[in-house]
Amino acid sequence: MDIERIKTLIIGSGPAGYTAAIYASRADLKPVLYTGMEPGGQLTTTTEVDNFPGYPDGVDGPTMMIELQRQAERFGTDVRIGLVTKVNFSKLHGGIHKVIVDNKKKIEAESIIISTGASAKYLGLPSEERLKGGGVSACAVCDGFFYKGQDVAIVGGGDTAAEEATYLSNICSNVTMIVRKGKMRASKAMQHRVESRKNIDVKYFSEVDKVLGTNVVEGVRIFNNQTNEKNDISVTGLFIAIGHKPNTDIFKGQLEMDDAGYVITKGKNTHTNCPGIFASGDVQDKDYRQAVTAAGTGCMAALDAERYLAGIE
Repeated sequence: MDIERIKTLIIGSGPAGYTAAIYASRADLKPVLYTGMEPGGQLTTTTEVDNFPGYPDGVDGPTMMIELQRQAERFGTDVRIGLVTKVNFSKLHGGIHKVIVDNKKKIEAESIIISTGASAKYLGLPSEERLKGGGVSACAVCDGFFYKGQDVAIVGGGDTAAEEATYLSNICSNVTMIVRKGKMRASKAMQHRVESRKNIDVKYFSEVDKVLGTNVVEGVRIFNNQTNEKNDISVTGLFIAIGHKPNTDIFKGQLEMDDAGYVITKGKNTHTNCPGIFASGDVQDKDYRQAVTAAGTGCMAALDAERYLAGIE
């Protein structure tokens, strides 16, 4: 089997991966980008992107990703459909990293930019899956604007859920917070913030039984997990805030990660613990998770890779 030698390999194709590709190709790093299972990443499941600079009228997620891909290809990026299935990273400065794509194609890379992102956790309900993009969202900061002045619900009891409930309370008429246990997991400060908002109604010992609506969310049926009593709440938006899972399983044992599986980068740059391996986007960012911040770290990763390669030549 022939082994392909690549100067810069980019794994993942969201805003981080494509921005890294734009910068890497302009720096003559001849990047090859493998899209992964979900070309374009999480934004391909987002109907409207209103908060990315440069789109005064907004843009739908899939269109934005197609435009980013075209821009990367215009500068020479080789975009390929494929899934990286195995990696063997060198720990040596200037070492060669080995990668297998689709369990068959062997690649050796002088530098690698990891942009595999993180996947939002959902409840796993058929009604929830059906109404994704029709009122079910995993990002209140991204989509909350569309529900200005409306009644919404949010699922979760941690810091993210509390923070997003507070954010929604500023723009929505009423926010119902659905918490599975008898108390929140959020920090005391975040709990106090929720409790201080008159338009946040917290339902404890509660879970979603069904998302109501045909084409768009019209309500949520919740049940009390202590009494099994069911109630319907009229809402136009349902936000899921039960966490994200970084797509890093393939890198376990190779890269340093935190307890949640996010790749650890050094300081304000994108360097990992392996020389020549850089991480950008949601795969190393649990705090912001925005398209624009992902794109920013994609730029940083490409610049870091360029400087690294210049240093070993």
